[in-house]
Parts: sequence; structure tokens; C-alpha cells
Amino acid sequence: PIMAQRANITAALENFKAAPDEAFVRQPVVEVLFACSSATVWRRIKSGLIPAPVKLSERSTAWRVGDLRAALASLSQ
Repeated sequence: PIMAQRANITAALENFKAAPDEAFVRQPVVEVLFACSSATVWRRIKSGLIPAPVKLSERSTAWRVGDLRAALASLSQ
């Protein structure tokens, strides 16, 4: 299962640039994009550095690619 998760994250990162702004990614991808741990993702959401995720269902949250792109762009300014 670990190798499959890594393959999924790798594929999501490779497709991130071409993905439409309306696409969604899960937390492991956010952790890699912002080079931080799970706990730090949530601290940065609370401080406003990372956008909040969207609740897709009762047990599923994800981030909009467009929101993450905007946050990454603001960090590089």
C-alpha cells in the first residue's frame, strides 16, 4: 500500500501543472507541495498561509488546485 500511495502522489505532482484550477488534490500532495508535515499543513491553514480544504463528503476533504497555485505564487513574491 505504501508504494501505491507514493505512486499516486507522484502522479498527482506530475499532473499538477497541467491540472485545471477546479481539480482537487488530497493532503499528501499538499504536504509535498509546501514541504511540510501533516500537522504543519493544519497550522498553516489556521494562519492563512495555506488555503482551507473543501469538504467533498462526510469523510473526504481535498484542496482546489487553483487555490494551491495562488498560495504558492504568493509565497514566491
